[in-house]
Amino acid sequence: MATNIYDRCTNPVTGETFKAVSQTAYAFTIQWIAQPGDHRHLEHLHDYQDEIIHIKKGEARVLIDGKEHIAGAGEKVIITRGKSHVAFSNKNEELDAWVEYRPALDQERVYQCYNGLINDGYLDKNGSVNAPMMCYMLKKMKCKAMARPASIPAPAFKLALNLYYLIGGLKGWDKLYEKYTK
Repeated sequence: MATNIYDRCTNPVTGETFKAVSQTAYAFTIQWIAQPGDHRHLEHLHDYQDEIIHIKKGEARVLIDGKEHIAGAGEKVIITRGKSHVAFSNKNEELDAWVEYRPALDQERVYQCYNGLINDGYLDKNGSVNAPMMCYMLKKMKCKAMARPASIPAPAFKLALNLYYLIGGLKGWDKLYEKYTK
């Protein structure tokens, strides 16, 4: 059975939780809850989507093209497509934020795979999902809502996707993709 993104998914390493809130053609929204601590995600960018972080509780710090933006409850941070960014939570209190992706594209499928990898424990020591496996799944779904690491140029990332797709095919990762999405 496919990963239900409307069920709460908790990263056992970071303690962060993710849960889909809504989906339309216009936007896909998740709830992101982070416990106190410096939870930094990979600096990345979205080529075809804007990302809006709505702070419900706590404080988020977001670096956008190297400039820090701080938002508290009732505020939002808008990251336009193509802008390099990394979001992290306040060290002193829980962060509860809704993260909205516009347009939605195929973000639901991305989160099925992302949450599936978390649920199955395919994480590194920092709590990041297994990058080769996620790359395989992004290539498999012909992902439109793809985020790529900011430090990797688009042509090099495309090459990496193709390489991990080949490796994943040989390792049988298709079974996981089917498990998460079908």
